[in-house]
Amino acid sequence: MFAKRSIYLDHGASTPVDAAVVAAMQPYWAEVYGNAGSGHGYGRSAAHALETARQTVADLLHAQVDEIAFTGGGSESDNLALRGVMWAARRDGRGNHLITSAIEHAAVLATAVQLRDLFGYDLTILPVDGNGQVNPDDVAAAIRPDTVLISIMAANNEVGTLQPIQEIGRIARERGVLFHTDAIQAIATTSWDMATMPIDLLSVAAHKFYGPKGVGILYTRSGVELVSALTGGGQENGRRAGTPSVPLAVGAATALRIANENVANHTAHYQHLRDQLITGILDAFPENCRLTGHPTARLPHNASFAFRGLNANDLLMHLDMAGIAASSGSACKTGNPKPSAVLQAMGFDDTWAVGGLRLTVGKQNTPEEIEFTLSVLSQIVPKLYQLQTIVRE
Repeated sequence: MFAKRSIYLDHGASTPVDAAVVAAMQPYWAEVYGNAGSGHGYGRSAAHALETARQTVADLLHAQVDEIAFTGGGSESDNLALRGVMWAARRDGRGNHLITSAIEHAAVLATAVQLRDLFGYDLTILPVDGNGQVNPDDVAAAIRPDTVLISIMAANNEVGTLQPIQEIGRIARERGVLFHTDAIQAIATTSWDMATMPIDLLSVAAHKFYGPKGVGILYTRSGVELVSALTGGGQENGRRAGTPSVPLAVGAATALRIANENVANHTAHYQHLRDQLITGILDAFPENCRLTGHPTARLPHNASFAFRGLNANDLLMHLDMAGIAASSGSACKTGNPKPSAVLQAMGFDDTWAVGGLRLTVGKQNTPEEIEFTLSVLSQIVPKLYQLQTIVRE
């Protein structure tokens, strides 16, 4: 039915590593291979590369160098932020209450629930509106005398909605509560000035902006106490034990620098393709498809939809057979997908929440690829509805 092509529209899940990032990492695999904690020349060379990477990240975020820790990924950065702050608060007798939202990434939400269920912390999970946004008034109303931390993501990974983190951070600071944001989806399309923004902890993952997998970054404002879940050698200023991966740290810093240097051009490119997808899909399926997430306050590369009554697993399978890589917010691998918890939190019933589709564009995508994707969808979506009718009959 389709000429076989290969189109990658899942950059929200992971991105290809930039060639310049690969080149920057190359010497640290087999040439500068010493342990950065060793005192000899090999170790000093590795330590110099590690600290140069840390300084690069600090400069790009307008942070102090000792506020930057490299982790094993974005999920670890989220885990360390939540557990580290809450455990330190309990150790010091400063409070027992955590606030988050219903649509956080599982690295935050599952960690918060575990802190409640296994460690006895109090947890408030805030609702979101139909666009997937947290109301700052709800945040303010949820704060208690024993509230330690608020964790609200900068942008939702599934529907792309941007959160009002400046206002939430201001409320937190006025009330003396720490504020963490998972910026993993938003880091490369937004300017960050940690010297002025009311954010105390910020999580980053390099593979979302053309860096390597297996490395994350956690910014922790100077003076914020963390108790590490990883104990041992006390690396990363005591925040994360374990021998640091120098090549991955170098790769993360290089990727963040490249993203920062090209943010305006990349954002314009992403928005053009994103809007092409949104207009084309909504025009093609006005009755059975809805845009999910905020119509304007959304990530520039994210186009997300819900198809009424469609099985997202079937939709993704047919797209894949046509050479198009996409994703769904549903927790599905095989069989009938579960409804998306994010879409349910936004008020979608299961008829819609089971049919989520996320298309996230990247640097290499072209308008021609988007037109082909729209053409494919215009054929496979009616086919899937027709097949459902036959099965029901």
